Amino acid sequence: MGLMRYSTGAALAALLLAGSAHGQTAPARPQGSAQPSAQTPGQGVAAGAPNPAAEEAPTTARAEPQFEMADGIVATVNDKIITGYDLRQRMLMLIASSQVQPTEQNLPAIQQAALNALIEDRLKVQEMAKFESLKVTDEEVDQEIAEMARAAGTTPANYLQFLQQGGIQPAAFRENLRTQIGWSQLVPGRFNSRARASSLQVDQELRRLNEAASKPQFLLGEIYIDAARVGGAQAALNGARQLVQQIIQGAPFQAVAQQFSSAPSANARVPGDAGWVVRDSLQPAVQIVVDQLQPGQLSNPIVVDGGVYILYLRDKRDGASTSLVSLRQVMVELPETASEADVAAATQKLQAMRTGLTCDNILSQARATEGVIGADLGESDVANLAPQFQQFARTGELGAVSTPIRTPLGLHLVAVCGRRVGGPEAPNRQQVENRLRAQNLQVLERRYLRDLRSDALIEFK
Repeated sequence: MGLMRYSTGAALAALLLAGSAHGQTAPARPQGSAQPSAQTPGQGVAAGAPNPAAEEAPTTARAEPQFEMADGIVATVNDKIITGYDLRQRMLMLIASSQVQPTEQNLPAIQQAALNALIEDRLKVQEMAKFESLKVTDEEVDQEIAEMARAAGTTPANYLQFLQQGGIQPAAFRENLRTQIGWSQLVPGRFNSRARASSLQVDQELRRLNEAASKPQFLLGEIYIDAARVGGAQAALNGARQLVQQIIQGAPFQAVAQQFSSAPSANARVPGDAGWVVRDSLQPAVQIVVDQLQPGQLSNPIVVDGGVYILYLRDKRDGASTSLVSLRQVMVELPETASEADVAAATQKLQAMRTGLTCDNILSQARATEGVIGADLGESDVANLAPQFQQFARTGELGAVSTPIRTPLGLHLVAVCGRRVGGPEAPNRQQVENRLRAQNLQVLERRYLRDLRSDALIEFK
């Protein structure tokens, strides 16, 4: 997505600019000593990475990795070729932006990820060529580089110079940017109307958030390795193990997620962000691991059907700080000293009324029934309600009417007519609508690329 390329550029620049204002290569950073726990995959407690979601780039430059790769054709995508040079350049960009240290063990996974990215780029370029109005100018690429350089605290010329010192050639880097800029314009332009969330979708999401407000919740970062994209289940597991090691050794979780994860983010600005997830909404194998993690801990690889997850628990909470509920009631006034016979008569009257009561008619039915008082209690924090009302207010379904509840004032029927999350973390309707649109757009983009790839003639040399 378009917003992600800024973080990629900043990471590249910070990585390659560090150490000296004159481009001198600084000593290599010592690697962290933490190691993953000796658990079988999917049974993880913490792998022990210190703050794996940190966005800071390391403070040292890295020598250009040496890849033994011929410059001939490695693949064709329809009539467009991918050469060994193209693949090597993309591997260098991927390594720099993810800050994964290349090793003999992880180079095959890096190469596969780079090749997948190049195949998708060729498909994107071919698709964009169908739209005559979609032309990315040199000025737009220059502006993008200037933004990246500004974020890294340098000039565009120095930015490109330092990239080149890391083996990334300006022409290849500019071409990659040109494709990403064009694609970030094409996808919203083509799918914006389809990505827009309907009122019903927004209502359903607000209802889901409100119903989940009191349940345990986990703020998760996730990396998902799709087995079908990397050559099978064992390759996915091996790649995930390598990524866990790299994150422990200092590669930022978000940068790794951006380059290697197939999972869409809850927040398009934050790669690998799954957002707040409610307990029991996860796959069972994943939930077992999440329940064992503490904030700041990274999981071992979790094998699921179709791939492998790596999770980072950023935070957790018991539920929203405030649960607000809207109540309406009918009541028969009874003193605390009322006789059993009076309580029984009031109970019978309310039970007879209860059938057919709704939030819409409860007050009018109260006015039409002698000896019964109706009232709209408005919206209140559940914790501030009368103790006798709190359990039903927390657990009653929206629109449900309670059985008779006894209080010192009388006998009551209470209807739950609204429920929402309170407190500063509660999203408003516009925020929910924007988030759903972004998620829908990510899904449509992935489907678009999947369809382009399934229709393409891709040959590997």
